[in-house]
Amino acid sequence: MNNTQDTQDWTYIIKPVSGWFDIHLSALWRYRDLVFLFVRRDFVAVYKQTILGPLWYLLQPLATALVYTIIFDKVAKLPTDGLPPMIFYMSGIVTWRYFSDCLTKTSNTFVGNAGIFGKVWFPRLAAPISVVISNLITFGIQFLLFLGFWVFFIMKGTAISPKPLILLLPLLIIQMAVLGLGLGIIVSSLTTKYRDLVQLVGFGVQLWMYATPIVYPTSLVPEKWQWVIAINPMTPIIEAFRYSFLGSGTIHFWQMGLSLGTTIIILFIGIILFSRIEKSFMDTV
Repeated sequence: MNNTQDTQDWTYIIKPVSGWFDIHLSALWRYRDLVFLFVRRDFVAVYKQTILGPLWYLLQPLATALVYTIIFDKVAKLPTDGLPPMIFYMSGIVTWRYFSDCLTKTSNTFVGNAGIFGKVWFPRLAAPISVVISNLITFGIQFLLFLGFWVFFIMKGTAISPKPLILLLPLLIIQMAVLGLGLGIIVSSLTTKYRDLVQLVGFGVQLWMYATPIVYPTSLVPEKWQWVIAINPMTPIIEAFRYSFLGSGTIHFWQMGLSLGTTIIILFIGIILFSRIEKSFMDTV
């Protein structure tokens, strides 16, 4: 009788993953408090016990934009579609940094959280999702810095013409987050067996950055390499961001559709692979 009563008192039963589509995304909502605890941990821990603290969130994109201005504008003489180099480079840096941070930091999910994963159960996707949300806070801070320069140049009379597509900014942010999350959890799943990928992620992201129009306009890309621009899912996002705020660049809706479709497929593959690896990763980490 007591055994029956004990069984009826359970509110949640933990079961092993049994199929490819046994994902239980609803568990993330039940553990939302844990997700936000992870968000606080990820955001606070980055610059804890540093002298400048949160100021690093502003100094990094600002210093990067200054270096790009010196190297690519003053030395290499790359065109910026008639825009001030500082605002041109910062528009690409802020957007690219959010995507790359989501990718690189979620790619270490299994290895970096092996200690806690091996001691207590919770939806494993809570860890990479918390990284995406904490990076969103960083993006918000750096986006405000970009807006400050944007307003400054507009008041200065620079030929900056915002477009109605500026209203699509939330969708662009969501797509960057989803793309970074999808690729990150794919890499994190593979690194449980192939540790070499950890070393390749940073290098690969750096190469990808140069294949994305961050320090140069798409018009500068030779015709024979335009296909690289077309299949790069980050290109339409960067171009749409610049076009919306600065009135620079070109919008190809077929490229945006291809980018969105690629993002959805990558996320789907990532979640399926992640859910399969999580039940046995402790044997290989």
